[in-house]
Amino acid sequence: MNRETACEIHRRLFEEYPIVGGRRHFLDFRNPYETLVLTILSAQTTDRAVNAVRDALFARYPTPEALARAESEEVEPLIRTIGFHRTKARHIVGAARRVVDEFGGAVPRTMDELLTLPGVGRKTANIILSQAFGIDIGIAVDTHVRRVSKRLGFTDSTNPDIIERDLMALFPEGAWGDINYLLIRHGRAVCTARNPKHERCVVADLCRCYQELLAGEK
Repeated sequence: MNRETACEIHRRLFEEYPIVGGRRHFLDFRNPYETLVLTILSAQTTDRAVNAVRDALFARYPTPEALARAESEEVEPLIRTIGFHRTKARHIVGAARRVVDEFGGAVPRTMDELLTLPGVGRKTANIILSQAFGIDIGIAVDTHVRRVSKRLGFTDSTNPDIIERDLMALFPEGAWGDINYLLIRHGRAVCTARNPKHERCVVADLCRCYQELLAGEK
């Protein structure tokens, strides 16, 4: 796909899913610390489940210092409803300790530093940089982004690192901060994993998957 077509898809999706008040996220975080913790917790878990534990978790551990003093076994009951809660409890406690010990209690603002934190991979780091600090040096690739990107024709790969590079090459840097949000919205509402709603898709005429489907019916 060329950049002109990709940017037209971006324009249509932006109109379909307007970004109100600059909010381009689905988790109810209020500061970089909460962004770090909730994004780690969100892996392979619904945003609703993560948001449901937020108040109790941060009432008990309102700062990185408070969480760093905890043991993971103390945190587990507060996030028990989240998938892989034991592993994630270790991750968020470990991340808090590193933030306190290595970064003076402030969530780091670079990709390399974020990647040193337990539970933080490139996708999570991209989200933290973008949502907490407004720094867009890449594009977070999750399940929805991977599926929708492949169907639309943005990429031929299923590897998140390659997909990210393909998306960054297609879109101007000023659009990088929107792509994850827009593709997730579209993936949840229309381009679902099963039975995508082609008749409701505002970019169907530009979608590789749909055009191949039509060609196969002729």
